Amino acid sequence: MKRLAPLFLAVLALVAIGVVQAALSINGAGATFPNPMYSKWFDDYHKKNSNIEINYQAIGSGGGIKQVTEGTVDFGATDGPMNDEQLKAFQDKHGFPILHFPTVLGADVPTYNISGVSGELNFTPEALAGIFLGKVTKWNDPLIAGANKGVNLPEADIVVVHRSDGSGTSYIWTDYLSKVSEEWKSKVGKGTSVNWPKGLGGKGNEGVAGLVKQTPNALGYVELIYAIQNKMPYGKVKNSSGEFIKADLASVTAAAAGAAKSMPDDFRVSITDAPGKTAYPVSSFTWLLIPSKFSDGSKRDAIKGFLKWMLTDGQNDVEALSYAKLPKEVASKEMKDLEKIQ
Repeated sequence: MKRLAPLFLAVLALVAIGVVQAALSINGAGATFPNPMYSKWFDDYHKKNSNIEINYQAIGSGGGIKQVTEGTVDFGATDGPMNDEQLKAFQDKHGFPILHFPTVLGADVPTYNISGVSGELNFTPEALAGIFLGKVTKWNDPLIAGANKGVNLPEADIVVVHRSDGSGTSYIWTDYLSKVSEEWKSKVGKGTSVNWPKGLGGKGNEGVAGLVKQTPNALGYVELIYAIQNKMPYGKVKNSSGEFIKADLASVTAAAAGAAKSMPDDFRVSITDAPGKTAYPVSSFTWLLIPSKFSDGSKRDAIKGFLKWMLTDGQNDVEALSYAKLPKEVASKEMKDLEKIQ
């Protein structure tokens, strides 16, 4: 029996190593906009790397920025890039910068629930800004009816639905409205949370989608995949070239075409109201927020490994969930930035 002791201890050591490997848990929180994509990615990556488990809470971009700044999660996620003040707050607190890594491209779409109207409506920038400012209040208002000849729009009050939580989806929507409406820009502005002039609030893309579906004559904004998954009608939006464009892979990719060639070094860029005849105007990158320094080397290596996979093999999965792939120029630039994570 004594001779077996060293072998027994060696086996125990190997088992202990296996337990430690299996226990590597990485926690993140933030945007709901890319949550369907992240859920699939994190699950698929765990299947390929059983010792790594990435847990993600879709609490909204505002919450993701807050939690990663406070250090309560290993990474954050946002659809609106952190501003200079937020970046400084992170650096002052931790002593090193946080990095933005674009993951996919998506789109906000105007979705509605109007009795007797099931087809695609056309929305001008003026109509959307007017609706959310509370100035366009009826479905048959000339600003809406004029772009939808032949559609029998009711003389019914529009019930506006927006996000109640700090949200990157709201950031994209309000960033767009700020570009196309001076009144919106001066009175409300852009942000993950704003003082909405009117409307009902829903938590998460799921909450907004649910409210629109159950509220007659409602109009809200959700990420494209949520409208598709819930079989909700969503409208075309008039772009900067004067074309009414439906959100899809091609039109979202077209919106990113210009940005890919002139992407800033920190990847913080807006592509709402992008130029281009086929560009969908309410498109955006979404970002993972990765601290540039980790005290736990195993977590650092696991996150870098995931990012490398996400930028390569992971991109092959995005179109099935109605997101658009990263432009190759952007993905290549991000691969080089992995070296900044220490």
